[in-house]
Amino acid sequence: MKKTVYRFAFTTGAVIVGILIIMIFTFLGKKSTGPIEDMFTEMGSAVTDLENSLLLSNRQPVRSKALGWFNSYRDSKKLIDNPDTVLFGIYDNHYKKSFDHILSLEKSFQFELPFIQLYSAWGDKPEEHFPIKYAKAIYSLGSTPFITWEPWLNDFNREEHDLPPKEDINKNGLKDVVNGDYDYYIYQWASDVKDFGKLVFIRLGHEMNDPYRYPWGPQNNKPQDFINFWRYVVNKFKAQGVTNVVWVWSPHPAYLLYSEYYPGDKYVDWVGVGALNYGTVALWSKWWKFSEIFGDYYDWLASFNKPIIITEFGSLAVGGERDKWYEEALTNLPEKYPALKAVIFYNNDNDNTTLSKSLVWSLNSDTLSIQAVKRAVTTW
Repeated sequence: MKKTVYRFAFTTGAVIVGILIIMIFTFLGKKSTGPIEDMFTEMGSAVTDLENSLLLSNRQPVRSKALGWFNSYRDSKKLIDNPDTVLFGIYDNHYKKSFDHILSLEKSFQFELPFIQLYSAWGDKPEEHFPIKYAKAIYSLGSTPFITWEPWLNDFNREEHDLPPKEDINKNGLKDVVNGDYDYYIYQWASDVKDFGKLVFIRLGHEMNDPYRYPWGPQNNKPQDFINFWRYVVNKFKAQGVTNVVWVWSPHPAYLLYSEYYPGDKYVDWVGVGALNYGTVALWSKWWKFSEIFGDYYDWLASFNKPIIITEFGSLAVGGERDKWYEEALTNLPEKYPALKAVIFYNNDNDNTTLSKSLVWSLNSDTLSIQAVKRAVTTW
């Protein structure tokens, strides 16, 4: 009872502090930029840290202890770049509200997930800054943050940053990055990552060889533009003394042309690739086996001699037996694909990024698929 009252009082206090901060920013307007803004940002971060500490300390059993075996990996870039086991991870679309979906699925799996993935677009909005509060919470839980960092360029205030007007911001957008238009943003991310001080995986500009999906693709930029962009960002981080990033280069497997977009061995730590079976949900899709989605491209991906990570792993339930798909995909996985060192479950129950309707990839309520995953992993 005392714990409940204390948590209620703390949460109420945190809400009041947040309201006061918003009111002060509203009152000060542009005058709040600079040291005053930094002060209130630090205050908000302190409240978040305290709240995270309180909530995470009440997890029973303490998840970070169960992941104690992972500490040697997540605290050493040398070890994490050459793991001797396959590491699991997860993206769950409810993470901003709670990690409960992740913890619940882990309980069903009966094993913990060392990586927790977040998605972050480029831009001036607060949610497009380095997600420090979530990174800290993930680390406190015993995992490592894996961030897909997407160079959308439409959310920058060009007038505020003295950037010239441009009819199509995305056309040759990667050249604009290399020309220094977004240096202030890259520097801030690099500074925040450095201040975080723990290893962070960053999957930058994924599926850059897909001419349809993302504006940083070949419809707006040449392959060399992407290579120059990648190297430029990595070099900016290095120039600020940032050494705690694992850079993940992630092409779309079906479009090949991998080498044309490869930034070079000294700029890439891991190779990432998605493996999602859409089933018969749309006219352009069918029930694909895992061996067709990933296996057919494995040799191409392994030729870069980097550890491979499946950054989005999952199947819909439309058009086939999903539990069998997971079991076939994971059975004897390390033996079939020795360069594959990590798999991140795509646990999204409200995916509307591809079709107008919402797609459900989540496994939380799929007992058959959960049991299939458990059976398959026992074969390793």
